[in-house]
Amino acid sequence: MGRIKMRYRKLGDTGLMVSEIGFGTIPVLQGNIPVLPDYFNLDTEAAVAVMKEAYLLGCNLYDTAIVPEYGDAEVKLGIFAGQIGRERIIISDKARFYNGNEMYQAVLTSCENLGTVPDIYFVHQVDEKHVDEVFKKGGALDALTELKAEGKIHFTGIASHYYNILLRGAKDKRVDVLQGSGNLLERGMLERAKEEACFRNKGFLVNKVYAAGLLPSFFPIPLLIQTVLSYPISSALIGIGSIGQARAAMEPREMKERLLSFDEVLSILEKRYNPIPCDRCQRCECPYGTEIHTLFRQYQYYYLGKDYWALNKLGMGILESAAYCHNCIEMPCLDMCPRKIRIPDEIQKVKNLYTIFFCGYV
Repeated sequence: MGRIKMRYRKLGDTGLMVSEIGFGTIPVLQGNIPVLPDYFNLDTEAAVAVMKEAYLLGCNLYDTAIVPEYGDAEVKLGIFAGQIGRERIIISDKARFYNGNEMYQAVLTSCENLGTVPDIYFVHQVDEKHVDEVFKKGGALDALTELKAEGKIHFTGIASHYYNILLRGAKDKRVDVLQGSGNLLERGMLERAKEEACFRNKGFLVNKVYAAGLLPSFFPIPLLIQTVLSYPISSALIGIGSIGQARAAMEPREMKERLLSFDEVLSILEKRYNPIPCDRCQRCECPYGTEIHTLFRQYQYYYLGKDYWALNKLGMGILESAAYCHNCIEMPCLDMCPRKIRIPDEIQKVKNLYTIFFCGYV
């Protein structure tokens, strides 16, 4: 085993070289925003100090999102870029707008907040409901392409937690960079992307490396990072909110002799709870539209430590999904699952967790 310093990888065909570990800026925001609790509370001076620590350890990629989606993180990143030297870092920005006109205006707003031009700008959180709007003529992706031609951004991006949407982006010549999620537990999407040639010329940033901060309680941080970096990606994005977190992610780290298989990961988690053996490959499709992999994720996250948040998410459809599953006759999901998970049984288990917690019965 040996210690390695920060290394750099090609960002697809963009011509950029990015640090293997990128800086996710959610934790440097101050105050409360709708999708996050209020425990992130760094003022500008502290936020800049944390970002500088990562830079001194070799990080050159900083990922953010438009105000207010990431609170004031975008503004703080702009201040940091001005202090450290804009040309020294690569800025990845994004907005959750799918209409072309809205996306165009969002990028102009981000440029004002940053005080500079973003290197990459993503359509953020693209889902099945909005994907056609994003990719259609005059949609958000066309707007980014126009902004790129005008020099208001340098490269275009699609960010999504859905494999089929990232695959569509990988096949689209307008898209330069992709951003998806994956970690040592939820590795299915990374496994699938590894086998698709169309991903190889795209920059690929991976978030949720710590699974919303939950996995470091179970696995060493170097192992979590090295697992993601074992795939053909450009950079692993880590949410960082303190000097200590920056050092844990960025400092030279011990190389592991070997990575853990998915089954080995499950065996470790079994010491805490009964995990569902789903790696979120997203191959299963429910005829009723249930996002099976998302329900399973919320179950896992509950036992990994994000209990109340996970249960609230389950409350947005688990009872209906369980009813559909109970009445389904064909059950095509069983044939689609490569791990042969008994999906109806597992969905019932997820439903039971929710009803016991909120209703007091099964």
